[in-house]
Amino acid sequence: MLLTHLSLTNFRLFTRLETRLPDGPILLVGANAQGKTSLLEAISYLTSASSPHASHDRQLINLLAMRGDAPFARLVGEVRAGEREQRIEIRLVASTGPASDSRLQKELLLNGVKKRMRDLVGVFPSVLFLPQDMMIVEGSPSERRRYLDSAIGQVSRTYAEAQGEYGRALTQRNALLKQTQEHALDPALLSAWDVTLSEPAATLIRERALALHELGRLAGQIYRRLSRGAETLHLEYLPAFSPEAHAEGQIALPFSSGSEPSLMTRDAIRAGLLEALARARPEELARGTTLIGPHRDDVRFTGDGLDLRMYGSRGQNRTAMLAAKLAEVDWLREKTGESPVLLLDEVLAELDTARREDLLGRVLESPQAVLTSSDAAMFPVEFRRRATIWGIQGGRIEET
Repeated sequence: MLLTHLSLTNFRLFTRLETRLPDGPILLVGANAQGKTSLLEAISYLTSASSPHASHDRQLINLLAMRGDAPFARLVGEVRAGEREQRIEIRLVASTGPASDSRLQKELLLNGVKKRMRDLVGVFPSVLFLPQDMMIVEGSPSERRRYLDSAIGQVSRTYAEAQGEYGRALTQRNALLKQTQEHALDPALLSAWDVTLSEPAATLIRERALALHELGRLAGQIYRRLSRGAETLHLEYLPAFSPEAHAEGQIALPFSSGSEPSLMTRDAIRAGLLEALARARPEELARGTTLIGPHRDDVRFTGDGLDLRMYGSRGQNRTAMLAAKLAEVDWLREKTGESPVLLLDEVLAELDTARREDLLGRVLESPQAVLTSSDAAMFPVEFRRRATIWGIQGGRIEET
């Protein structure tokens, strides 16, 4: 997969950008706050129509444009997979006036035809690494769930739809729990919402288990190469609900990347989850919130048997996160048959020379990668010879 052309209008710092992108590595060099990370964000936005930085899409619209009568942003990417070419266009149009602070219209067009946002699944795979992704290893469980959701959502429309269904059911069930707590409503009303919640929950749990098994295997291999065989990495899925075995040979959770989850059926997960919700009902009524389900899942990163969140060094944790991201690249290639575009922001920081060499060797294997740096001299001369180097200043790009 290659991104051949990128057009940005009123996106972040870019009032207007038109550029063709070559294949191979592209090194984007510039001082802070010149648009390096925003360019990676724009490319990533074409994959999922979501931003890793913005809490609301209105924040993506250029500040000067927001002061106008009709604030909008527009992103257009032309992508090529083999002989097949597609055009992705996303429009963000903000409402104006005192009562419209949070209103925004978002439109997706694929090859000029309006589509739903979920139709982006699989169109343009990309993998983005940002310095704050260290929080996936070191931060809260929500960061690790977001990592899984981002990866799986690129290849499975079923998963993306289940996410939406689960979020809506969870909101309604929590509201009923709160009402029951405050107004003494009949708790039996929760039974219907248990069924509604368990359907998408079973899909999320099973797909997370399967994906993590495959991602963990790949990440472990990459981590061993990056550490020159000196260290190991394992990923362990820690679901908030652990189903008991329902059939001979079926595994129980939690399980690590060395376990085989394929015998864990969706029906078994759903049935077990309904039982677990029934058992947890007294505590949930007392606390007014849903305590069991994929919204409370976690993933453990372990290096040489130690929990990296608790005991990993910065270098170990950065290598683990890079291994997980590179594993995502390989996994997406296995699932889609196309290599995703690799987006790396200030990736060499806190890595020793050997790990830098191994990482950049992987980058050179990628059909297309965009890397940012404030100092091109951090990259070896041979890498710079093989890369297209762009300078960026004030949202303007110039090839050097």
